[in-house]
This record gives sequence, structure tokens and C-alpha cells, in this order.
Amino acid sequence: MEWRDRGIIIGTRRHGETSLILEVMTEQRGRHLGLVRGGRSRKQQPLLQPGNEVELTWRARLADHLGTFQVEPLALAAARLMEEPSGIYGIQLLASHLRLLPERDRHSELFRAMEVVIEHLCEPEIAGPLMVRFELRLLEELGFGLDLSACAGTGQRNDLVYVSPKTGRAVSRLAGDPWKDKLMALPAFLGGQPSVVPTAGEMASAFELTGFFLRRHVYEPRAVKEPDARTGFIASVGRAFSENREQIL
Repeated sequence: MEWRDRGIIIGTRRHGETSLILEVMTEQRGRHLGLVRGGRSRKQQPLLQPGNEVELTWRARLADHLGTFQVEPLALAAARLMEEPSGIYGIQLLASHLRLLPERDRHSELFRAMEVVIEHLCEPEIAGPLMVRFELRLLEELGFGLDLSACAGTGQRNDLVYVSPKTGRAVSRLAGDPWKDKLMALPAFLGGQPSVVPTAGEMASAFELTGFFLRRHVYEPRAVKEPDARTGFIASVGRAFSENREQIL
């Protein structure tokens, strides 16, 4: 069997003395693993780094076998990502998120979202909002999507400022004010105003929102810890927003 696809490297592990097992997120075939013979050589190592986009040829005798990869470079982002904390933590966080998906399940929209996030990972003020939206997309792909398009109580689509922790649905200011102590904050850039530039506080609220539903629906049921990379990435984004505010003042 054989197929060709483009993918983004999310991890590697050693296999024998000279080879690697490569883990990639592909556009058409989801998260996929394969053996790269000689992958630990000096020539191959710079190519086989997380964050790099590559052209893949996979071959195996049977579909359920590990198979082997031949890898050609498309866009090498790994070196750039290592220059900033948000890049280092960001690519690790994306990999952790993608490992929550079943292997070999197609998630083309998530792949394309990942491409955009990686492009901006070294720009924390852009990467932060993009990562939050990636986490919202991930929840949707896993079957736990939030409905932030309209108020759960009134159906109105404007002035959405809360989210119900029970239902994951947006709530307007008018409907939610009496119960605001029991509701979660919905930052404006997620609540129907995508052009709004978030503040540091809104970014913290956004990550708190996605983190709450990831813990409830994904981490706790699977008895896994929230990845340390998420804490590191959020901290790097928070520092960037705080430094920018100090420069303005």
C-alpha cells in the first residue's frame, strides 16, 4: 500500500540504532506514525523536527502496519519556533492537543488551523487568540463543541458576555446578569466581535474558558493531566500582553 500527503511533524522517538518513528499530522489522513530509516543521521535530523511541514510518502504491506515514511521538506519552521518561548511551548501544546484525536482520523480543518497557528507562534499577541480558537475547534472535533453564536436564553446574537459552564452555550448580558456569579466570562473577541483586540485579562479568561471544558470533557474522563506546555504557553502570551501594555503607558 502507498499514499502521498503533506503533513506537519509533531514528534519523534528513537527506533533501533539509526531510525526514528515519526509522528505527523497530515492533511488527509489525520495523525499518523511511520518509520523513517536512517532518521537519526545528521542529514535527516534538521528536517525531522516538530513544526516542520513536509511531503510524505507512506508505504506498508498492509493498511494496519506501521509502515515507512519517505520525507521531503516543504516549510521548515522548527528553527524559528525555537527562538521564542511561545514557539517552543506552542508547538509542544499543539502536539499534545492532536494526540487527543484518534490516530488516522481525518481532521482537515484542524490541520489547516494548525498551519495558521504555527505561522504566528513567535508572535504571542497573535498566537494567543489563534490558540484559543484552535482549542475551541479541537473541542468541536472531539464532540464537545461550545455554542457561542447566540444567547441560550433569548436567542439574541449581540452583547454576549457569559458562557454557561453547564451547557457550554453563550449568554447575553441581559439574560445572564442575575446569575453572573455562576457563569463564565466570554471575551468579546470570541463573542461575536472577532475584530476586537483582546486585553491580557480577556486572554486569561479565554484560556480559562477552553481549559475548563477541556478538563471536564477530555482530561478528567481520560485520567490525564493538562499538558505542562499549556501552562508555559499561556504564561508566555500573558507576558507579551503585559509588556505591550507597559510600552503603551
